Amino acid sequence: MVQRVAVVGAGSSGLACIKSCVDEGLEPVCFESSDDIGGLWRFKESPDPERSSIYRSLVVNTSKEMMCFSDFPMPADYPNYMHNSQLLQYFRLYAEHFDLLRYIHFQTTVRSVTQRSDFSVSGQWDIVTISRDGEEQTHVFDAVLVCTGHYTHPVLPLSDFPGYEMFSGRCFHSWEYKDADACRGKRVVVVGIGNSGGDIAVEISRSAEKTFLSTREGVWVIGRMSSYGLPLDMTTITRFNNILTLLLPKTLVNWAAERALNHRYNHRLYGLKPRHRVLDRRPLINDDLPGRILQGALVMKPNLKGFKHSGVLFEDGTLEENIDMLVFCTGYKGHFPFLPPALSEGLHGELTLYKRLFPPSLQRHTLAIMGLFQTKGPIMPIVEMQARWAVKVFKGLRCLPSKAKMLAVIESDRKKNMTSYPCPRQAALQVVFIPYLDFMAGEVGARPNLLTLFLRDPVLWVKVFFGPCTPYQYRLTGPGKWVGARHAIFSQWERVAQPFRTRAVPEPEKGSFVICFPWLLTFGVTAVIVVLLSKKIIPVLLVHYYISIM
Repeated sequence: MVQRVAVVGAGSSGLACIKSCVDEGLEPVCFESSDDIGGLWRFKESPDPERSSIYRSLVVNTSKEMMCFSDFPMPADYPNYMHNSQLLQYFRLYAEHFDLLRYIHFQTTVRSVTQRSDFSVSGQWDIVTISRDGEEQTHVFDAVLVCTGHYTHPVLPLSDFPGYEMFSGRCFHSWEYKDADACRGKRVVVVGIGNSGGDIAVEISRSAEKTFLSTREGVWVIGRMSSYGLPLDMTTITRFNNILTLLLPKTLVNWAAERALNHRYNHRLYGLKPRHRVLDRRPLINDDLPGRILQGALVMKPNLKGFKHSGVLFEDGTLEENIDMLVFCTGYKGHFPFLPPALSEGLHGELTLYKRLFPPSLQRHTLAIMGLFQTKGPIMPIVEMQARWAVKVFKGLRCLPSKAKMLAVIESDRKKNMTSYPCPRQAALQVVFIPYLDFMAGEVGARPNLLTLFLRDPVLWVKVFFGPCTPYQYRLTGPGKWVGARHAIFSQWERVAQPFRTRAVPEPEKGSFVICFPWLLTFGVTAVIVVLLSKKIIPVLLVHYYISIM
């Protein structure tokens, strides 16, 4: 019999899961509580409770070639870094192209997901849903893919700061923030310096009388643009760079990267310098923050300590009076109330997941939690690969280790990440982009074999090894192979250039130096490494290489 798979949520993860099920001959049934697809990326003027919410001006931090689905490139005329409305339109194109909407039941909320009485044998689940008319139904499914995301329940730590009860201004979480209209002419404090905190602080600083950005530890700031105006992630997230990072001393790579970043703006001078090294944590992706600091419109402050009647006190003892508003960009708590409580085995009630996907406590591995991780790279390609792996496990084509082995791997990964992320919950969420993708692709059978590729198609090998690790690489071979993958890789830089062609300019005589330069640089560095292997001066060359690509 065809297995029925429940997909909870029709955001980017849900769409990838529906398609992966169809590709494997499974029967997906998607339950979406709203009336449209898009999830997090669907902007609404008023946020709905227990749903993701974004602000009006949000622009993605990863470029279109790096974040697209692996067998559906984004339109060539799309900008490399898109506004949220354009990304939502891409999801509509994807759903239409693969005819995914027919599997989605809109305005249907999942109330509970519970194991059936014969779960140890059947692996089946009872799912209770509520329609928009309030009608309750119970369904039986062979497997479940949870795609509700983890940006639905904001953490607003007001009780951590003494005096907040007497504060006369307004305090709210970034989950509620839509635009800076309400901040015009006011004095505003933004608490937290993640990507949302940086974006919101910059936007508010263009309207407010004065904007303060409070951070506990500081952060390394990187713009979206790399050398020669190319997208940052396309020049840094490569297999070649990944190998260099593994081979070179971490201290050396940190020194080179930090030197390059401080060459643009001194992080200590700007009040941004964190305690951690640049490779230890995710950087802040922001193009405008240093400029706003330079202009005095944005003032960096240490961690918030407490409230006064009309002001706030910071940990360095400074007091800012007449504060009208505080925006807390303090993250979210993963919350899955419809799942069995037994799955939350962590020390703080969080989900314990093998390879950030499968609960090891289940007797039958017929449930997977999508997208519950953090990484230095685009999210969508990883979630798509998670879906491809999960459906293989559901069909019995791939097996997972024993519970003891999975728990050992989980603990090993957590301890490894604790060196950079002292918080156990944060440490458990971290994955390394290319190695994590390669591991799952190996389970699926879609990991590109670099040696075979080098022997059979050396030109393609060069682009796969030295070029950006775009999602198309995982459609070159194995199950789910896409005939257009090779062409997509060869044409990816053309799609990068396409949105810039809005004004005719003189063409260079022999091709575009801007597009060719990264390849020339890579080959040059590689040749020098080969020649000078015995002379022990490679570290100096590689330092300069890292400086050039940051």
